[in-house]
Amino acid sequence: MRHTIISVAIAAITCMTSFNSDAKIYGDTMYIPERAIILSGDSANADHRENIAILYSREGMSFDEPGAPRFLFLDREGKVALGIGGYVKGVGSYDFDGAIDGSGFETFDIPAPFNPAQRQRFGADASQSTVFLKLVTRPTKYGRIIVYIQTGFNSASKGYTMKLKQAYVSLGHVTAGLARSSFADGEAEAPTIDGQGPSGQVTAKNMLFQYKTGSYRGFSAAISIENPSASYSTADGVSEAIAQRFPDIPLYLQYAWNSDSHIRVSAIYRRLSYRDLVAAKNRFESGWGVHLSSVGDIIGGLGYFGHVAYGEGIARYINDLSGNGYDLVPTSVTGELKAPGALAWTAGLSYNFSKKFFMTANFSQARVYDCSALGGDSYRYATYATVNGFYNLTGDFRVGAECIIGKRHNYDGTSGHANRFEAMMQYSF
Repeated sequence: MRHTIISVAIAAITCMTSFNSDAKIYGDTMYIPERAIILSGDSANADHRENIAILYSREGMSFDEPGAPRFLFLDREGKVALGIGGYVKGVGSYDFDGAIDGSGFETFDIPAPFNPAQRQRFGADASQSTVFLKLVTRPTKYGRIIVYIQTGFNSASKGYTMKLKQAYVSLGHVTAGLARSSFADGEAEAPTIDGQGPSGQVTAKNMLFQYKTGSYRGFSAAISIENPSASYSTADGVSEAIAQRFPDIPLYLQYAWNSDSHIRVSAIYRRLSYRDLVAAKNRFESGWGVHLSSVGDIIGGLGYFGHVAYGEGIARYINDLSGNGYDLVPTSVTGELKAPGALAWTAGLSYNFSKKFFMTANFSQARVYDCSALGGDSYRYATYATVNGFYNLTGDFRVGAECIIGKRHNYDGTSGHANRFEAMMQYSF
């Protein structure tokens, strides 16, 4: 009933801005477009139910992605369903005994050695707020069409400008657009208030062209061609980054024993190009990675989530390392670069005390190897640990609190640490 009322209200607002002769006046005096339908549980047909089930599906989604849309529009023939949703999330934080200058707790940015002038910091942020549109059609002869658009915001330090988070279209088994990489596993990511997430979390959204199979006895697989975004450590007059000539190619095989539990093995191949200015030639380095991830129930309300990944030249896909110049780094040969090894892992537990209250705890680490040529003060590894709790005041209104501990270690043995307490209020629509 609630969804019906809201759908009527939204349809009325829509018609106020685009009223035409195709509209009818119904008994409630509201103008409803001819192709719009007000759906109740009693009148829902099979086509409607199928479309709505996909709209409400959280398959492949991480904890911080918005859930079921509040507002639904369905055409009278039952061919198309459109959902509009999102949430507004406000976060307040306080750093103590070590601070990070940013709304996200990125352990890469922890000063090392410890900076006593940067011990405390108060922050507030609303950039995690998001809005999305999801459209689902009835199956065509080529398969069902799904369209998804999600927007968010840059942090307060960047002026809260709008940014595109995801934008893709699926036709049957094929997806094209900006979406989560096939090398990442959204469902196995740690639930956190912190928008950055654990240091060793494997996560990335790329422009991609993906083929995904259906599920057969719990097994599914996917392979994709993805935009080869990369970040290099180069030196002026010695080496430089150039346009990439080969896409990233990740794939995965997954087994799910129920809707909330699965294990996944992923792999990726990269071919990273750069310019050797000393030899005056373009060179290539191969990158590769393997990723094991899983999420599931243990007993009662106790569950687990986690993953481990290792590879060379895969910094783009590791939370702490992405964008920080670790996809390719200098070698002992002037002008040449190499793909350094990297290890990333996260392990955590969750417990549902009731339908409204749950807690999680996780520990994570990201590490790079063979990067001493960058200098003793360069990043070697970092750890990240959280304990948090979430309480649903209503079905749509959630509050939470979180404590984060992070530590960075450099190649010269120096280290720095930071600690953060933060709380949030979030309303989903």
